[in-house]
Amino acid sequence: MILSESLLSYLREAGLNEWAEMLSAQVEGRMDEARYGDLPKWQAVLDALPKVSPSRFNLDTDAVQVGGADDLSAEDQSALRASLMGLHPWRKGPFELFGIPIDTEWHSDWKWNRVSQHISSLQGRTVLDVGSGNGYYALRMHGAGAERVIGIDPTPVFVMQYQVIRRYLPEIPVDILPLALEDLPTKLQAFDTVFSMGVLYHRRSPLDHLYLLKGCLRPGGELVMETLVIEGDDQQVLMPEGRYAKMRNTWFIPSVSMLEIWLRRCGFHEVRLVDVSQTSVEEQRSTEWMTFESLADFLDPNDQNLTVEGYPAPVRATLVARKPA
Repeated sequence: MILSESLLSYLREAGLNEWAEMLSAQVEGRMDEARYGDLPKWQAVLDALPKVSPSRFNLDTDAVQVGGADDLSAEDQSALRASLMGLHPWRKGPFELFGIPIDTEWHSDWKWNRVSQHISSLQGRTVLDVGSGNGYYALRMHGAGAERVIGIDPTPVFVMQYQVIRRYLPEIPVDILPLALEDLPTKLQAFDTVFSMGVLYHRRSPLDHLYLLKGCLRPGGELVMETLVIEGDDQQVLMPEGRYAKMRNTWFIPSVSMLEIWLRRCGFHEVRLVDVSQTSVEEQRSTEWMTFESLADFLDPNDQNLTVEGYPAPVRATLVARKPA
C-alpha cells in the first residue's frame, strides 16, 4: 500500500491535518490506470514477490541491502530477479535484494558519499526528499539516522520500485509518494531538512521551486540543493534552445555564483558550496537494469566535455543553505 496508515498517523500527530486529509485523493489520482497503462503489470510484479521475511537489512551501505541470499531458495531467488526486471528501468541505486545485485543506471552512492559528509547530522530529523525516484536516497537518509523520511516523485514506476522495498521492510518510517512538490500544501514548515537533488534544472521557474522548498522547511531548517551548473560569473546562466544532453525538459543551468544569488534572493542564508563534480560515464551508464541510452550517448563522441548539442557537459554542484530561524 503506497499510502501507509503510519504516515497518516504521523502527519496528524505533527499537526499536518490538511495534508493528511488530501493525501488519499492525491495518491489515487496520480496512480491512475487510465493514464499509466503499465500499472496493472507493475502491481502484478508486486503480487508475485516471494513471501519471505528478510533475516537482515542495512540502509547505511553503498548498495542498500535487504535480506540475504540464504533467505530464499534458488527457485525463489530466480523468480524474484525476474520480477524485479519487470520494473525496468532501475535508475537510482545500487541495491542488493536477497543476494541479487541491482546495478542501476546511476552510482547514486557516489553522490550520497559526496553530499552526506557536508550536511548537518540527520539524527532524529524529519526529512523531505524531492524527486526521490525509487527511494534510494531516502533509505540512505533513514540509515543515517533520520527519524522520518518522506520522498515525493511523480513517476509511478519509481514509486512501485520502492514498494518492493516496502513489502519486505514495512515498519521503516520511509514513504515514497507519487507527488510533485507543487502538490504539497504551501508553507508546510514541517521538515528539518529538505533535499532537492537533480530537480532544479527541470523547473521552468527555478525561483518558484526554491520558494516552495523554503516553505517546506521549519525555521532554521537546512536545504540541500544539487543541480547542474556551468562555469561563469554571477550573471551567467544557460537556457538551452532545444534539448540539453538529449533531455527535453532542461530550462535553466546557472553558474554557481548565480545559484548562490538565487538562494539568497529567495531568503536563504548561510549559503555554502560543498561540491562540484563533472558527471562521468562511470557514474551514469547503461546496465542490464537500465538498458536505454545513458550519459555516453548524450556526450559528443569526440569530446566528452561537450554534450551532443555542443553545450558544456553535465557538471553538478551541491550547495547547502539555511532558512532563517
